[in-house]
Amino acid sequence: MADDPRPLSPHLQIYRPQVTSVLSITHRLTGVVLAFAALLLTYWLASAAYGPESFARAQAVLESWFGRLVLFGFTFSLFYHLCNGIRHLGWDLGWGFDLVKLRLTGVLVIIASMGLTVLSWMLAYGHVGKL
Repeated sequence: MADDPRPLSPHLQIYRPQVTSVLSITHRLTGVVLAFAALLLTYWLASAAYGPESFARAQAVLESWFGRLVLFGFTFSLFYHLCNGIRHLGWDLGWGFDLVKLRLTGVLVIIASMGLTVLSWMLAYGHVGKL
């Protein structure tokens, strides 16, 4: 190979993070998180099939502060992946490629994901009537 002083391809140390790139990476990460959520759901369902003692243990784990934190993260991942998937469907239809719409829909994905997560947890624990 010749010693060619060609510049290297740009990478994360050169590019500044943008809303679209951060949302894309987050979409992939939430997909991985949802795979782990499916495993946890399988564990929970299997524990119910193994009997009351096994199910009580699984419930105790999921109802602990750490279990609820994990479930909250799974809930956010589900809603984020859903909202960003709807955004991608718009792109598949050819809508939303200009910079203003890219940024606006990105911010809307974040707001909707957070709002749906909080609303679903409030519904699950009966806090909606107390607003």
